[in-house]
Amino acid sequence: MARPRGFDEQQVLEAASAAFWNKGYEATSTRELVKSTGLTQPSLYNAFGDKRGLYLRALEYYIDTTVRARISRLEQTLSPAQRITAFFHEIIERSLADPDKRGCMLVNSALEVSSDDEAFRATVAVELEEIRAFFRRCLEAGQDSGEIAVQVAADDVATHLLATLIGVRVLARASPQHALLTSAVAPALSLLGLPPLPVQDTGI
Repeated sequence: MARPRGFDEQQVLEAASAAFWNKGYEATSTRELVKSTGLTQPSLYNAFGDKRGLYLRALEYYIDTTVRARISRLEQTLSPAQRITAFFHEIIERSLADPDKRGCMLVNSALEVSSDDEAFRATVAVELEEIRAFFRRCLEAGQDSGEIAVQVAADDVATHLLATLIGVRVLARASPQHALLTSAVAPALSLLGLPPLPVQDTGI
């Protein structure tokens, strides 16, 4: 069946990603998706197949407009070592600025995916690998240029940085405290000889 005319797909995906991001895949009802997107259930499913199809499209939209956009911007504007520190700094600030404590939709998806949904798990794994690959590129480029003096296996450290990122995102949902999140990241940056996180402005 043809996709219904007259709706802005980007706006629908933005609304759907916000709904899923707030409550997760399982807890978000079709009624809530209809309310948030402004489309009827038949229109949603004609366009995206089913709830699962809509979720995967919404997750892809979220990643495009947050993770990939951030990586692209940092790779175009900062040196390799600065990119890693800036990435974590922005994640911490973003987490603290979220009054709903939603965390990261991608990390939430990784925690929610069921063991019997191999396709969904593979999709989440591919998206997490994009972040790990970003860290690896930064490490390799920084070591090649001499900006990162510590000679370590870039692939292994990229995995460690990804695990640190996931931990920070989970911590931020339960206890969004600047000192706590900073202390989770700072040692990893220090051991690699990377620039430290910016000092928090206390307003004093």
